[in-house]
Amino acid sequence: MDESLWPVRNVAEYAYCPRLFYFMEVGGIFLPSADTEKGLAVHRRVDRPSAEPSDDEEVDAAKPKSVRKLTLTSKTLGLTATLDIAEISGKVAVPVEYRKGRPRRAAMAPPPDDPGEAEEPPLSCPEAWPTDRAQVGLQAILLKESGYEAPKAVLYYAAEKLRMDIVVDGVLESEALSVLEAAKQCAAGQRPLPLVNDARCVRCSLQPICLPDEVNRQRAVEPSEEMTPRKIWPPRDDGIHVVAQLQGVKVGVKGMAMTVTDKDGWLLKDAPLANVESLSLLGSAQISTQAVHALADKGIPIAYLSAAGRLVAMVDPLDSVSADIRRAQVKKLEMEEVRVALSKALISAKIMNQRTLLMRNHSVLPENVATDLIKEAEGARRAESVDSVRGHEGQAAAIYFRRFAGMFKGPLAAEFDVNGRWRRPPPDPINACISLAYSMLTHECVAALRLARLEPSIGAYHVSRPSRPALALDLMEPFRPIIADSIAVAAFNRGELTEGHFQRTAAGCALTDAGRKAFFNAYGRRMDVEVTHPVFEYRLSYRRMLVLHARMIAAWLLGEVPSLAFLTTR
Repeated sequence: MDESLWPVRNVAEYAYCPRLFYFMEVGGIFLPSADTEKGLAVHRRVDRPSAEPSDDEEVDAAKPKSVRKLTLTSKTLGLTATLDIAEISGKVAVPVEYRKGRPRRAAMAPPPDDPGEAEEPPLSCPEAWPTDRAQVGLQAILLKESGYEAPKAVLYYAAEKLRMDIVVDGVLESEALSVLEAAKQCAAGQRPLPLVNDARCVRCSLQPICLPDEVNRQRAVEPSEEMTPRKIWPPRDDGIHVVAQLQGVKVGVKGMAMTVTDKDGWLLKDAPLANVESLSLLGSAQISTQAVHALADKGIPIAYLSAAGRLVAMVDPLDSVSADIRRAQVKKLEMEEVRVALSKALISAKIMNQRTLLMRNHSVLPENVATDLIKEAEGARRAESVDSVRGHEGQAAAIYFRRFAGMFKGPLAAEFDVNGRWRRPPPDPINACISLAYSMLTHECVAALRLARLEPSIGAYHVSRPSRPALALDLMEPFRPIIADSIAVAAFNRGELTEGHFQRTAAGCALTDAGRKAFFNAYGRRMDVEVTHPVFEYRLSYRRMLVLHARMIAAWLLGEVPSLAFLTTR
């Protein structure tokens, strides 16, 4: 098959082409881009379904009737298409397809009798892109199967306001059917590997999902400079992550915006739905049914957390599921050697990050602590069973939390030193802050795994149990010290969180409304911090790092990359 027709990665579940189909998917995932948003703007009027004429409205039989969003299906071809416009006059129908961009420009030599000089640039003739021809060709075939004559098709290129007629003949039909057959073969086969260092990946919104440079870099036996991943990932997370935590607030929708109102109905905040990436509801915060539908329609996850921050439930948007990824996850994680390999990579990175955090922030860290943590990390890396990895992780955690209070200033450090790490219920402010940070990190990891089409409940290091996101707990291990613990250290040492931000009761220590607000301010800043990946050598925000690691786990389970490298900081 002509590779030019398939400039991005194809998957077994969804064969796609950026011009043949209106949108692209990888493993059932679709992400908008500037190009798709422009396309939506071009199609805004065209996509409105045609209205049926009223009884008293006169119909001119001689005038072609324009039918918008006409959907046609062929069981013979196994194809369904929605036409932008079908101009129907009697038994003659002309499919009209709108494109946001420009036509292809082919160089055309000047005619022989042209008196111009030879150095003048050649003339340029507009042509339809091959995939655009295939699309209208298939639409014409479907119209013919429905009993219409389709002598021509029309392509409208909005960037140049150019209406181009395409003759529907045997050549066009044969070309369209060959593309359809190639798409079916691609969809029926195994998930292909991504293209190598292809320039067309740069503008593709699905590049962070396909991960062509990262996969090829990991697969290379001797990585060259050509295999260094390009810095085309968005380093920062520009989406809005809404946390509703005040008592009595309600999340709703109004038009194309998400609204947050207080218990009296006064507007506290609104945000365009297109910019929202996640929603977290703490305690008694509520959401309307209409808002749930609107967020689910856009694939935005909703997390319900207790007032203390414990993850209670998540609303899954029920978008497409990748059968290949789920099958590989279940099959591979049944193998002991696979669980061991993933556990070793996760825990060795976690221990090294614990060491880094202590060395950065502890006032008087004994030299043997850093050395002991290196030994535990090496032991985890050489372990031959998951239980052995857990043993090294437990030893490292004991060393780490024994010195944890030394990173904090003030009297609260002494209280944590007495209590140690205790979570149910947290007895002191530092424990309460860490518990909330771990809960939020779990929520982030569940969302990242959902985006990678992995099942969060089936893990490797953590035992899979009912209502336990085991794989999310696995993924968060290397990030616990450098995200959650680091938030607590910075917030208390800078005075953003103090004793007055916590309420002590018989049920334990919990953040007040003001304390949660201060915590989420610190949490948001931390997730936006950019760090350098140890293998790919580019910088991403922590939130993007979680998503990258989730997708690399999926690629590893599919056998696309031979090994995993989790983030460690220096």
